[in-house]
Amino acid sequence: MGRMTASPGRRVLLAAPRGYCAGVDRAVIAVEKALEQYGAPVYVRHEIVHNKYVVQTLEKKGAIFVERTEEVPEGNIVMFSAHGVAPVVHEEAARGKLATIDATCPLVTKVHKEAVRFANEDYDILLIGHEGHEEVIGTSGEAPEHIQLVDGPGDVAKVEVRDESKVVWLSQTTLSVDETMETVDALKEKFPQLISPPSDDICYATQNRQLAVKQMGAEAELVIVVGSRNSSNSKRLVEVAKLAGSREAYLVDFASEIDEAWLEGVTTVGVTSGASVPEVLVEEVLEWLAQRGYGDVELVKAAEESITFSLPKELRRDLREEAAALIAQRTGAAGSGNSGDSGE
Repeated sequence: MGRMTASPGRRVLLAAPRGYCAGVDRAVIAVEKALEQYGAPVYVRHEIVHNKYVVQTLEKKGAIFVERTEEVPEGNIVMFSAHGVAPVVHEEAARGKLATIDATCPLVTKVHKEAVRFANEDYDILLIGHEGHEEVIGTSGEAPEHIQLVDGPGDVAKVEVRDESKVVWLSQTTLSVDETMETVDALKEKFPQLISPPSDDICYATQNRQLAVKQMGAEAELVIVVGSRNSSNSKRLVEVAKLAGSREAYLVDFASEIDEAWLEGVTTVGVTSGASVPEVLVEEVLEWLAQRGYGDVELVKAAEESITFSLPKELRRDLREEAAALIAQRTGAAGSGNSGDSGE
């Protein structure tokens, strides 16, 4: 990248792994493939992933991001984001005569299936997560009558259950591992028979990125996390860095947001990125640091990642034709109604 010579004693610790996880990669490629296969517009309900740069890039290619399913005109394609949606959203899409592509991360889908299974077995489900986050809304919607949200250890005191022998905890996939286990420990103290999910809900990528930050945090006086402010896993990396010993840690979308004052008295800067951040943004941060004498980059490797997910199966069908057929069905039903048939 043509970096300047490093100043003596100044260095960058670069986390590995960082950036895109398999679920984000799958979701972003799904939008690109849908635009390529079906042409613009392709509507996406909520941001496909929580990253400003990614969303802006896809908008330039023809994606239209909406907050509500009802905003999508009939006969169009709507994609559900990597964070997942509740069953009611699928019903809204059907009523709106929309062809759908489900880009929910398979690890989020796993949590949804766990929620349905435990609800069917009449458990009280304690969902550890952040109120208002799209993933939490989607998971809660799978079994709203059985699920109650626990937003950190401070929420445990108010939790009430019907039967203490039938209680299970699940979690949002992008949380701080340490804080989640602190919440679980508090829940277990209150409900000794609390059972855990059959497998870890916090995703492998979130855990690996936090592990790398822990390893660099003790050495780096400053940690820069590249990620957007609405990205849960990116915000957790800032928290983890501080707990690991870093004097300061900041979240930035772009290198231009870095304040040179942060570098005062700093010899070692840690750099990482959230699971929805493309590598180009990290490269820009490294270039920015190199221009200020931090050109010596050392890799801090916490884990190897080789997981990939196949693209949504809907991309193998002609969704434009499906959307047109839905409109035709509606027209046919209306015609039947005019001739005296009930249409039911």
